[in-house]
Amino acid sequence: MPYKEKKVEKLYYSIGEVSEMLEVPVSTVRFWENEFDILKPYKNKKGNRLFTPEDIRNLRIIHRLLRDQGMTIAGARKHLSHKWEETEYKYEIGESLQKIRTLLIDMRDSI
Repeated sequence: MPYKEKKVEKLYYSIGEVSEMLEVPVSTVRFWENEFDILKPYKNKKGNRLFTPEDIRNLRIIHRLLRDQGMTIAGARKHLSHKWEETEYKYEIGESLQKIRTLLIDMRDSI
């Protein structure tokens, strides 16, 4: 199996980096920050938002609810307030399955 470098994980990501990860405009990330209480990015002295990996994980959960499952902002907010543990669990399962799928595809392609 070929050598793969470990993905470097930073402590903080800029809002531009986060918007690229999620493939949404920066304004959408700002809007979601105002709409969902679970998003609390650190702001430096200049007022720039800096997102932790946990913030990014929460943004991915919100993105999945809004874009993939078609919920409204109010519906997603209500869903997260009542079923946060369930939503977080389902997200983790989906991420694990995606990693397994990528690994299997890589194995198939190397044969």
